[in-house]
Amino acid sequence: MKKERPIAVDLFAGAGGMTLGFEQAGFDVLASVEIDPIHCLVHHYNFPFWSIICRDIQTITGQEIRQLSKVGNHPIDVVFGGPPCQGFSLMGKRVLEDERNALIAHFIRLVLELQPKYFVLENVPGMAIGSHQQLLQEIFDKFSYHGYEVETNYQILNAANYGVPQNRERLFLLGCQKGLILPNYPQAISYNFTNKSEPNNQLNLPKCPTVWEAIKDLPEVENYPELEKQDWVIADYKKPSNYGKQLRCLMDIEDDYSYSRRYKNRLLTSSMRTKHSETSRERFAKTPQGKTESVSRFLKLHPKGLCNTLRAGTPSNRGAHTAPRPIHPITPRCITVREAARLHSYPDWFRFHVTKWHGFRQVGNSVPPLLAKAVAREIIKMLVIEITKPSDQYHLKKSELLSFKMTQATQYCRSLES
Repeated sequence: MKKERPIAVDLFAGAGGMTLGFEQAGFDVLASVEIDPIHCLVHHYNFPFWSIICRDIQTITGQEIRQLSKVGNHPIDVVFGGPPCQGFSLMGKRVLEDERNALIAHFIRLVLELQPKYFVLENVPGMAIGSHQQLLQEIFDKFSYHGYEVETNYQILNAANYGVPQNRERLFLLGCQKGLILPNYPQAISYNFTNKSEPNNQLNLPKCPTVWEAIKDLPEVENYPELEKQDWVIADYKKPSNYGKQLRCLMDIEDDYSYSRRYKNRLLTSSMRTKHSETSRERFAKTPQGKTESVSRFLKLHPKGLCNTLRAGTPSNRGAHTAPRPIHPITPRCITVREAARLHSYPDWFRFHVTKWHGFRQVGNSVPPLLAKAVAREIIKMLVIEITKPSDQYHLKKSELLSFKMTQATQYCRSLES
């Protein structure tokens, strides 16, 4: 059995949720492609030892991905990504030829150019509903024609079944080169509760961390006036749950094969406060936990329940609309980016853009790392590779990258490729 880390490529990287999950499973994600320069710099900050390529997926080739990263001529074990897809079915027309599904077509093209052993395509559950099935069938046919087998009995996975305190369903398509064995879908896991006297199954929920287990140890941001103008502060944390200990790197996780990042344990990041009117705060306070506030239509999180699906909102070219942000279960305010990251299974060392708009967009757009890790582990099994914990440690620097505006970010990304 080989003792080496397999190689992966992320084609729609965003801030890096899937990159992190695959790293935790034991992959070296040597190349990631992302079109948004703001997201690219956040990815570059959190994964300084790998390459982020700030390019439009529609204009880059597999050979360029190899040349612009350490992939080079190495064989690739897996290519993964979640291409945005409208998935409309046009009567009498090929769906993959519809320009609205161009990103799906280019995902397929790059998989065929890079020739990985395996691939993972992630998307919204709606991709498998009704007339959209035509798109799935064309994807299966295209891959089959070019030497790949696809698991046609695809599954929609809920992140809550893999240790994430959030109801979030995503469709995963798994494929491999013909002659290899298709990986299985991951089995749901049970979470080890710290307070066994109050299991959340009394709310008929999956066995995973609750909202309160995820965020209860985080400092209350309203106690820190500095957070009105910046997104970080040195703060006093409370007693964490097992889940909190894992995300604060206070305990060893047996099956986590990611590279260690060194950071200050008392540093609270991604926590800029939101200024609410007194009227809004009064409405938030009166809203029962687990119910939707009548004016804003924001859900007030239940401490013993799960978070609803965190959404990204729309980018600037589609109106820059902000997605609804849940209300904190105790304090009458919306949750912070860090609290959203906890509910998404990001560790505390992982940082996002300093603005709330970009930060929430980066969390909401991403696959929860623990969900990605569960999928990645099934591919590791197929590769018959023995993964060992790396001894390398990295100190994350250049935090100024997290505050760059679009023009600055674009210029910096160009310098990375030069």
